[in-house]
Amino acid sequence: MPTLNLFTNVPVDPVIASNILRDATKAIANIIGRPESYMCILVNGGVAIAFGGTEEPAAYGELISIGGLDPTVNAKLSSTIAQIIQTNLHIHSSRFYIKFSDVQPSFVGFNGSTF
Repeated sequence: MPTLNLFTNVPVDPVIASNILRDATKAIANIIGRPESYMCILVNGGVAIAFGGTEEPAAYGELISIGGLDPTVNAKLSSTIAQIIQTNLHIHSSRFYIKFSDVQPSFVGFNGSTF
């Protein structure tokens, strides 16, 4: 159930969105050690964002997971996701924040119930 919700002020065309979805799904699943079939990635382009007082290209992400996160994993995820964003959206890693949340199974709904 790892989920990445990505916001950027850069407009995202369907081809770029597809590349991000594919690359992030594979990378996050591999780093966290979960099957790709468990992954959920959302890309929200063209969102109003001010970062450091400017509206230059920037991004913000939130990654939640039931387990699999720790300081070492989070650092690798941050680096990898920043690289995906830089490659696809040309946003420098210094203009990207990501928040990691390790949640309890009972706090995540799926298939009409919780994990």
